Amino acid sequence: MTTIAATEASRNFSALLDAVERGEAITITRGGRPIAQIRPARTRTGRDLRLALEGLPPLDTGIEADIESGRSMVDGEWADPWRES
Repeated sequence: MTTIAATEASRNFSALLDAVERGEAITITRGGRPIAQIRPARTRTGRDLRLALEGLPPLDTGIEADIESGRSMVDGEWADPWRES
Protein backbone atom coordinates (compact mmCIF):
# COMPACT_ATOMS: atom_id res chain seq x y z
CA MET A 1 0.00 0.00 0.00
CA THR A 2 1.35 3.40 -1.00
CA THR A 3 1.46 6.21 1.56
CA ILE A 4 1.35 9.83 0.45
CA ALA A 5 1.15 13.18 2.25
CA ALA A 6 -2.08 15.16 1.82
CA THR A 7 -0.25 18.06 0.15
CA GLU A 8 1.35 15.74 -2.38
CA ALA A 9 -1.98 13.96 -2.94
CA SER A 10 -3.73 17.24 -3.76
CA ARG A 11 -0.96 18.27 -6.16
CA ASN A 12 -0.98 14.91 -7.96
CA PHE A 13 -4.62 13.93 -7.62
CA SER A 14 -5.00 12.76 -11.22
CA ALA A 15 -1.96 10.46 -10.92
CA LEU A 16 -3.29 9.23 -7.58
CA LEU A 17 -6.60 8.28 -9.22
CA ASP A 18 -4.71 6.53 -12.03
CA ALA A 19 -2.90 4.40 -9.43
CA VAL A 20 -6.19 3.55 -7.71
CA GLU A 21 -7.72 2.65 -11.06
CA ARG A 22 -4.85 0.19 -11.57
CA GLY A 23 -5.84 -1.48 -8.29
CA GLU A 24 -3.57 0.26 -5.78
CA ALA A 25 -4.74 1.31 -2.33
CA ILE A 26 -3.37 4.67 -1.15
CA THR A 27 -3.06 5.92 2.44
CA ILE A 28 -3.09 9.71 2.80
CA THR A 29 -1.33 11.24 5.77
CA ARG A 30 -1.40 14.65 7.41
CA GLY A 31 1.35 15.53 9.81
CA GLY A 32 2.63 11.97 9.52
CA ARG A 33 -0.67 10.48 10.73
CA PRO A 34 -2.86 8.38 8.41
CA ILE A 35 -6.17 10.18 7.84
CA ALA A 36 -7.69 8.48 4.79
CA GLN A 37 -7.46 5.54 2.46
CA ILE A 38 -8.42 5.55 -1.18
CA ARG A 39 -8.94 2.19 -2.80
CA PRO A 40 -10.64 0.89 -5.92
CA ALA A 41 -14.41 0.89 -5.78
CA ARG A 42 -15.99 -2.52 -5.59
CA THR A 43 -17.77 -3.47 -8.77
CA ARG A 44 -21.21 -4.90 -8.15
CA THR A 45 -22.64 -7.63 -10.36
CA GLY A 46 -25.95 -9.36 -10.88
CA ARG A 47 -24.55 -12.25 -8.85
CA ASP A 48 -24.00 -9.87 -5.91
CA LEU A 49 -27.65 -8.81 -6.14
CA ARG A 50 -28.89 -12.40 -6.30
CA LEU A 51 -26.84 -13.33 -3.23
CA ALA A 52 -28.16 -10.30 -1.32
CA LEU A 53 -31.77 -11.14 -2.19
CA GLU A 54 -31.47 -14.83 -1.31
CA GLY A 55 -31.77 -14.14 2.42
CA LEU A 56 -34.92 -12.02 2.16
CA PRO A 57 -38.36 -13.47 2.91
CA PRO A 58 -40.66 -13.95 -0.10
CA LEU A 59 -42.92 -11.11 -1.15
CA ASP A 60 -46.41 -10.97 0.34
CA THR A 61 -48.64 -12.58 -2.27
CA GLY A 62 -51.78 -11.20 -0.65
CA ILE A 63 -50.83 -7.54 -0.93
CA GLU A 64 -53.32 -6.81 -3.73
CA ALA A 65 -56.17 -8.22 -1.64
CA ASP A 66 -55.01 -6.13 1.33
CA ILE A 67 -55.05 -2.97 -0.80
CA GLU A 68 -58.54 -3.71 -2.11
CA SER A 69 -59.74 -4.41 1.41
CA GLY A 70 -58.37 -1.07 2.58
CA ARG A 71 -59.93 0.75 -0.36
CA SER A 72 -63.33 -0.73 0.38
CA MET A 73 -63.15 0.82 3.83
CA VAL A 74 -62.70 4.34 2.46
CA ASP A 75 -64.62 4.20 -0.81
CA GLY A 76 -68.04 5.72 -0.86
CA GLU A 77 -69.37 8.88 0.65
CA TRP A 78 -67.67 10.44 3.56
CA ALA A 79 -67.77 13.87 5.17
CA ASP A 80 -64.90 16.25 4.45
CA PRO A 81 -64.17 17.88 7.83
CA TRP A 82 -62.55 20.93 6.15
CA ARG A 83 -65.29 21.62 3.65
CA GLU A 84 -67.43 24.60 4.38
CA SER A 85 -71.14 23.83 4.39
